[in-house]
Amino acid sequence: MSLDGYVAGPNQSVKDPLGVGGEALHEWVIELAAWKEQHGQKGGVVNASSAIMEEMFENVGAVIMGRNMFGGGPGPWKSDWKGWWGENPPYHMPVFVLTHHARDLLAMQGGTTFHFVTDGIESALNQAKRAAAAKDVLIMGGANAIQQFLAAGLVDQVNISMVPLMLGGGERLLDNFGDPPPRFEQTRIVEGPGVVHLRYRVAR
Repeated sequence: MSLDGYVAGPNQSVKDPLGVGGEALHEWVIELAAWKEQHGQKGGVVNASSAIMEEMFENVGAVIMGRNMFGGGPGPWKSDWKGWWGENPPYHMPVFVLTHHARDLLAMQGGTTFHFVTDGIESALNQAKRAAAAKDVLIMGGANAIQQFLAAGLVDQVNISMVPLMLGGGERLLDNFGDPPPRFEQTRIVEGPGVVHLRYRVAR
């Protein structure tokens, strides 16, 4: 997230999936050895952010994301769109995509299976919990999906990686929560090169 609260820049498109300037939010992670390994690449650095990246999928058994994060543009699905990540996405587990447009299950290499959920966040969470069994469910994004789950009181923990960048517009994360908004209790701070990792418990 940028210092002014955005997790994607303005004018998101297939060309700029994170909006104009939004790619800079992730410079800290794409140089990590842990990220490169997860994406089938070699090399990379090890620093204080490495443990954050390594633990992201630790004890996670299913992932939830919004339609924009999966991509492909708005409206009915393009039959050839399989996400941003190629034939072997980095999840290697069931992924539940929130959408208004039905689509058959999409099985990819490496154990990633995309399920397209058209009947709301509660249904997506219930399906993800069943798939995860005793493990956690990770809500990856984007901003609108996270806001819906937070507003509904369905989130236990929030992790934010704050980058010293001002985007000036785009997709705000901490917004649209309704009244009263959720309360956050800080539980951890880790400083890495070019980023500060914040963890909050969502108070009930």
